[in-house]
Amino acid sequence: MEQMVTLISELGFPIVVTLFLLNRIEAKLDVVVSSIQGLPDRLRD
Repeated sequence: MEQMVTLISELGFPIVVTLFLLNRIEAKLDVVVSSIQGLPDRLRD
């Protein structure tokens, strides 16, 4: 928690929020990409 306060004071609130949201979205995008890559195999079955 202390690291977050340091980041906010050094970088600014909007940048910290953007980085946090990008980090959360990245994991979800990985799931979407793997689902799309597996789609041709499922369509063949």
